[in-house]
Amino acid sequence: MKNDIFQKLTYQLVSKLFVFPIYKFVFKGHLLGRENIPQKDSFIMVSNHGSLLDPPLLGHALGRNISFMAKAELFKIPILGFIIKACGAYPVKRGIADKNTIKTACKKLLNNNSIGIFIDGKRQKNGRVNKPKQGAALLAFKNQKLLLPVAIVNSHKLIRFKFCIPLFSKIVIKVGQPIQPPQSSSRDDLNYVTMNLKDKINDLIG
Repeated sequence: MKNDIFQKLTYQLVSKLFVFPIYKFVFKGHLLGRENIPQKDSFIMVSNHGSLLDPPLLGHALGRNISFMAKAELFKIPILGFIIKACGAYPVKRGIADKNTIKTACKKLLNNNSIGIFIDGKRQKNGRVNKPKQGAALLAFKNQKLLLPVAIVNSHKLIRFKFCIPLFSKIVIKVGQPIQPPQSSSRDDLNYVTMNLKDKINDLIG
């Protein structure tokens, strides 16, 4: 209990002092679809993935304490490692197929903590959802939690250079309407929900 309270306080501190200035003033961050974010029960946020900064930016913008699955290597990166750990991220070595990762995710959802999953499992150069994994749908079925499709636009091209001058892209985060968990853990049901998530996120990206 004490750890949960400490983590939430740390999350708020990091979000306001570190992430907010980057999101709002550097990348001119803007959120659309706030009304679609569940406010009471925990949920599984599912998003595209284009940048290492996606977890803190998404967590801050949605205004909910969202724990992300993050590659173990990221925790070794100075500053970024501190931020994602403070924001509740937990390391994963082999994506959603890692049994320990699944147990951790289920425990967080059981304790009413929302989790975030990048449905492709890794960053995509075009910033879209290309080859989605079924892990998010499976977790939703196991825990009977809503899936929240979210698109983070332009994160795959955050910084560009023109004549050695850095140009920062505007970040727009779009939240779609929640999707119900699969009716079963069958391959067909998991695939149906997964493809639905893919289409919803890509439609939000535009």
